[in-house]
Amino acid sequence: MFHVKQFDVIVIGGGHAGCEAAHAAARVGARTALVTMKKSGIGVMSCNPAIGGLGKGHLVREIDAMDGIMGRVADASGIQFRLLNRRKGPAVQGPRAQSDRKVYRTEMLRLIENTPNLNVIEGEVVDFTMQGDRVSGVTLADGSEVVTRSVVLTTGTFLRGLIHIGDTSYAGGRMGDKASTKLADRMDSFGLPMGRLKTGTPPRLDGRTIAWDQLDVQDGDDDPVLFSFMSTSAPLRQVACGVTHTNTATHEIIRKNLERSAMYGGHIEGVGPRYCPSIEDKIVRFADKESHQIFLEPEGLDDHTVYPNGISTSLPQDVQVDYVQSIAGLERAEIVQPGYAIEYDYVDPRALNAELTLETVPGLYLAGQINGTTGYEEAAAQGLVAGLNAAHAALDRDTVHFRRDQSYIGVMIDDLTTRGVTEPYRMFTSRAEFRLSLRADNADQRLTPLGLSIGCVGEKRKAAFGEKSEALTAGRDALESQSYTPKQIAATGIRINQDGTKRTPFQLLAFPDVTFPDVERLDPALEQIAPDIQEQLARDALYANYIERQRKDVEKMRRDEQHAIPKDFDYRAVTGLSAELGGKLERVRPTDLAQAGRIDGMTPAALALILGRIRYLEKKSA
Repeated sequence: MFHVKQFDVIVIGGGHAGCEAAHAAARVGARTALVTMKKSGIGVMSCNPAIGGLGKGHLVREIDAMDGIMGRVADASGIQFRLLNRRKGPAVQGPRAQSDRKVYRTEMLRLIENTPNLNVIEGEVVDFTMQGDRVSGVTLADGSEVVTRSVVLTTGTFLRGLIHIGDTSYAGGRMGDKASTKLADRMDSFGLPMGRLKTGTPPRLDGRTIAWDQLDVQDGDDDPVLFSFMSTSAPLRQVACGVTHTNTATHEIIRKNLERSAMYGGHIEGVGPRYCPSIEDKIVRFADKESHQIFLEPEGLDDHTVYPNGISTSLPQDVQVDYVQSIAGLERAEIVQPGYAIEYDYVDPRALNAELTLETVPGLYLAGQINGTTGYEEAAAQGLVAGLNAAHAALDRDTVHFRRDQSYIGVMIDDLTTRGVTEPYRMFTSRAEFRLSLRADNADQRLTPLGLSIGCVGEKRKAAFGEKSEALTAGRDALESQSYTPKQIAATGIRINQDGTKRTPFQLLAFPDVTFPDVERLDPALEQIAPDIQEQLARDALYANYIERQRKDVEKMRRDEQHAIPKDFDYRAVTGLSAELGGKLERVRPTDLAQAGRIDGMTPAALALILGRIRYLEKKSA
């Protein structure tokens, strides 16, 4: 046995959570090691070759605003960009990109290898070294030890992972990679609340065997909306996706073979994602539907593999061939890798605090699917939070907290640690109470100041953000410097009620049909504002009144947050509090009344009882 030099932070796993955690820890100055079974596995897109979407795209923008790397890598590898919900308001629009799977992986590895303070160690972590109940390092399969002050565990689907294809099951973290079993045994020893979840993938197809000329085509946007605030263009050639549908023949094949599915054959105990069901689930749950849409997504510019998004499965391979070839355009399609379901261990995230560390195992942080989430973006966002806090703990700095009213990251962390999960957690815009102000377009305005304050934003982004902020401030001042009468406004062609109220150009931009060229007719000097700044200011104006209302709601919520709940608060001493709520509060251990209020089943009356008890104790100790 030999010892490797000491690090401040060790990150276990080179997936999306691990890469973001390691990069974040290194950015704030922590000596960081990323331990992965093989370097070639860093940045692998295990499932679909795409980043972003509704809610998910917001997370990527927020990661980027903190100078994270997912957005930059997605832009560098994007082969089709689409802004989802383009016809709806900016608050619910979500950028999405198809990526070249190989370019994504190589670009992620390049960034990781070129990051100061960050070392990559190839090896399998089989155990933690402990000092009492505190994690103080890791032991690798070859017997070597790595010493550290903080460990971030990002095992994805590898923790006791089990792959299912029909009635065949075998251990694996994903197709072609072995599962992590010894580490799972160590996690068991901590006595944590754990469970099993499952996810799945569709069969991969050989694009050369697809009749593309028989399919509908889905092109990307002509004006790509990129993820990173630092990106200026998409460097790769852009491609189209194909669109086809299942049919009654497809459904009949699946129905006849349902008992051969791993899920319906009783081989899987884990719960799958409700919003990304397998094709078997779709056939059973939506029995009245005669077809389901399938997007045929190319996996790369020099790769013939195609990802058929919409037909994930755990059926046997022969059945997969039959149902695939029953679909229009896929009659001669060849499967290059069968679809499969994968089952894995996760930790109930209610065992974590807002920094994503375990109260009962100091020094250990968890991020990604091990916390009950699904998706690259959710994993990366957790990696950012865990990496920053692991580094700050190692460097004896204050914790980094993301609030619900400040970010989708904060919404997700609070949802996980307060409510837990009953199925793999996926981000949606509907989860955020303050989504009108938590837009993808203003993620930098919301979070880059936080990144600057903790030192995780580089000089290049700092300068670019400063220039943009100054331009936005100057543009807003210009829009609000003068007000006009309804008569003056109507003279420019803007439809307005003659109510005698003077309005600024900024207020006019909140009108549904008013654009920047309209207000420029009132004040030609506004033409000097750069187009991208005009676009941002127009969005800000559109939501200004709503955001003001939300600001008041946020202030009310923060007043509640001022009532901190002591760590040793005894809920059993609260007269009138139900045993059920008391039990939930004991498990979650909310830090304040606002968090307590978001626990399932909480009532205003119960909150009043808790507040009364807190005030009684404060008065008693005064």
